[in-house]
Amino acid sequence: MRQAEVYTNKCMAGILTETDDGKYIFRYNDSYLLDKKQTAISLSFPKSQQEFVSDTLFPFFYNMLSEGANKTIQCQTLKIDEDGVLVSLSYSIPGIRLTSVSRYEPSGVL
Repeated sequence: MRQAEVYTNKCMAGILTETDDGKYIFRYNDSYLLDKKQTAISLSFPKSQQEFVSDTLFPFFYNMLSEGANKTIQCQTLKIDEDGVLVSLSYSIPGIRLTSVSRYEPSGVL
């Protein structure tokens, strides 16, 4: 299982998890949900206590990844696996920080 913290405006919004069986789960942090000033990170993820589950990486996160030659160069430079989606996200997107990996300060707004 791999997990990445998802930040918006330097505030941890939630955790994105890739399970060992390849599913993806996004869940908001409880303190983020309680803060009325914080908005949803995306229309795809309304502020809710529910877990959002998908068999593939959610389009909201997938669309932030580099593609083609840029992805290859980025992965070679950072010495990361091109197939490691959460690892790639954590290195290439401000606001995503890999927090735990068992198998193998953000600056932007998501």
